Amino acid sequence: METKNTEKLRVGIIMGGISSEREVSLESGRNIFSKISREKYDPIPVFMDSRGGFWEIPIKLLMRNSTHDIEVDLEEEATPIPYEDLKSRMDFVCLGLHGKYGEDGCLQGLLELLGLPYTGSGVLGSALGIDKYTARNILAMSGIDVPKTMPVTRRAWDNEDRNGILGKIEEEVGFPCVVKPTREGCSTAVKKVVSKEGIPDALISAFEWDNTVLVEEFIDGTEVTCGVIGNDEPTPLTPSETVPTEDILSLEDKFLYGQGENKTPARLPEETLKKIQDVAVQAFCALGLKVYSRIDMFVRKDGRVAVLEPNTLPGMTPSTVLFHQAAASGIDQTGLIDRIIELSLEVHAKKRGPL
Repeated sequence: METKNTEKLRVGIIMGGISSEREVSLESGRNIFSKISREKYDPIPVFMDSRGGFWEIPIKLLMRNSTHDIEVDLEEEATPIPYEDLKSRMDFVCLGLHGKYGEDGCLQGLLELLGLPYTGSGVLGSALGIDKYTARNILAMSGIDVPKTMPVTRRAWDNEDRNGILGKIEEEVGFPCVVKPTREGCSTAVKKVVSKEGIPDALISAFEWDNTVLVEEFIDGTEVTCGVIGNDEPTPLTPSETVPTEDILSLEDKFLYGQGENKTPARLPEETLKKIQDVAVQAFCALGLKVYSRIDMFVRKDGRVAVLEPNTLPGMTPSTVLFHQAAASGIDQTGLIDRIIELSLEVHAKKRGPL
């Protein structure tokens, strides 16, 4: 009589990290650890510290309030995992990281070298996804509407004619406009500016996070977001409408209970919802994304759908909009995590070279 292999897949769930989004990452990782199927997987909570080191952490550290609270007790309470030992400790990596060094292709490259499959897009897709300016250039070349965008480098601001830069912003983008770092998420250093006088302070604030800052048009429309899941034939989830408490969506709006609103489905006509889904899938494919992503967009007053940016490792906190969208399609949190792992294993099994 044939016996089945009952060994569970060892899944390392990496959270924390180096970016400005490390606290949200901790919430994502904790929720994935809580909701992942114990029947199919053996989850291992892995904390990435502020120096990029990995630690297997016990439950009592996992439940700490912040990444700092975890980090102060790592030496005594956790087990360090050298990079070269990752593959012997786990079979698969579920990435709960967000932002720089976790969502941008850096960690994906390390895992490729180690031969460890992981969730989400590969090295190139991840790098494109986090760089808003490069992503928008590619999307525009693919015929997808994007906001009018002008990059300002720290070097240019420090060494060139600032009045000339301000004049170019007024001419090419206009006011009001939005200033943001090109490779940050969670609304970090994002500011609405209504005149030339407000640009210098907004740029200086954004330069704290990146050497290139974007000045983009302020779109007066409906902000929406749509998850996409799949590989060769990606499928859109139900679009959500984001209702910010202020003009610009904040970190609190995105992740705090009772702060801001998300309406799923978005309060828009059926044909508009379908257009949002179509554009989300087009953006997903144009950027070479894999497994899953969430595409942030605006529906302009004239009905055009403009893509702001993809989120290649979208938030997986208990209140995240991605779970709302999956629920609208009949998929619970455990089911969505399971589907993401299955799709990731599928795409890594088929790849030739790095993903």
